[in-house]
Amino acid sequence: MSFDRTQKPVPTANLEFIPPVIEEIKLNNGLRVFYLYKDKLPLIRLNLMIDAGSKYDPGDKKGLAYLTSLVLDEGADGLNALELSDEFDLLGSNFNVSTDNDSINLSLQCLTENFERSFELFSKVLLNPSFNEDDFNREKKKLITQILQSKDEPEYLADQIFDKIIFGASNQYSFPVIGYEDSVNSINLNDIINHYNNFFSPSNSFLVIVGNTPREQLMLLLNKYLIGFTNSFTKQQLSFNSTSQRKKIFIYNKPGSVQTEIRVGQVTQKRNNKEYFQKLMFNAILGGQFTSRINLNLRERNGYTYGATSRFQYFKETGFFQVATSVAAENTGKALNEILFEISNIKTGITDQELEFAKSSITKKFPMNFETYRQIVSNVSGKILYDLPDDYFETYIDKINHVSKIEVEQAARTSINDAELVVVLVGDKNLIEDKINNLGFDITEVDINGEIIN
Repeated sequence: MSFDRTQKPVPTANLEFIPPVIEEIKLNNGLRVFYLYKDKLPLIRLNLMIDAGSKYDPGDKKGLAYLTSLVLDEGADGLNALELSDEFDLLGSNFNVSTDNDSINLSLQCLTENFERSFELFSKVLLNPSFNEDDFNREKKKLITQILQSKDEPEYLADQIFDKIIFGASNQYSFPVIGYEDSVNSINLNDIINHYNNFFSPSNSFLVIVGNTPREQLMLLLNKYLIGFTNSFTKQQLSFNSTSQRKKIFIYNKPGSVQTEIRVGQVTQKRNNKEYFQKLMFNAILGGQFTSRINLNLRERNGYTYGATSRFQYFKETGFFQVATSVAAENTGKALNEILFEISNIKTGITDQELEFAKSSITKKFPMNFETYRQIVSNVSGKILYDLPDDYFETYIDKINHVSKIEVEQAARTSINDAELVVVLVGDKNLIEDKINNLGFDITEVDINGEIIN
């Protein structure tokens, strides 16, 4: 068979995608379970999401939630960390504990035939962690080492400082998940135990499961091994108020750095904001895909960087817009000027071709979000965390396709306030300061934690 390669292929029909149907069930202890029966592979994947992330860290103990997750699986119900790890390995199961700003997550993937024993081990970690002093001290030292190493990572520093500046000191999202060296040093084992006791509760959690175990059999196993998961929970009131910023550049001086990490952005609305899809389209055109305006400008046209992106990042209670890239120090001013130009220029309008390409790209990629068990669990978890509508997956493509050009242009004008744009630069101050003096921003120097240096 031969093909005429001078002719661009055209689609023969509209693609149809039916997202998975998720069933919500409640266990005897009140835990909400979101279940999808999927029988293509002999696998089960699950994620327990506990509302216990770093946003709950006390002011002088930043890093508490993260350290709790590190210590959690260092032994449980008479098994030490090595014995737990060996058992999971022998079963061919993957168990992991992780922490972000909002949640502590316990995840498990295993063969269906080994699910009962794997979940029994999972429940031991959840319900009966050892919280041994030696294990705690070892993990604490490792975390402090990780924090010290992060001070040499410009990309991490830029993100950490950016969060601190746009949210302000009173917002619980403004601090790094791993904490600071001095705050982690102040954490003791009783703090870990108290965090566990205060937040690990079925009323403060939900479980997402995908796999080929029938519903009735699954419920029997879940109720059997989670019967002891009955802790009470009292919801805490937190502050998510952000400090309003005026147009300003914040520099963290990293002497000898030949490159500059650039972050530009500001605080925006929560994930379930009604203009989410319009903002998604706007961002795709501006900097959310390889062919976006910012990337084509900085990478293709000017050669300032290997890549530049923009995004709307969401937490449960807030969100932010950010443009991120890294450029040679001598190009800092020129690259920043081009970023500001593109942010301003997109408010004058977009083309029909840009909108159609963005719609096509996003809708055609959407089914890929449900290819693996991990992706399904992750997407369902996000839907629940952000309190999205029940029909969110079913209506996603239709809502994308019905976003109009006028709506995207309106989102471009209202989502970003130029007068409140914050710029964070991590690089050699002596190499970059004279290149940004003419951009119309006040310039302030900050320390490694984002605090202003007087």
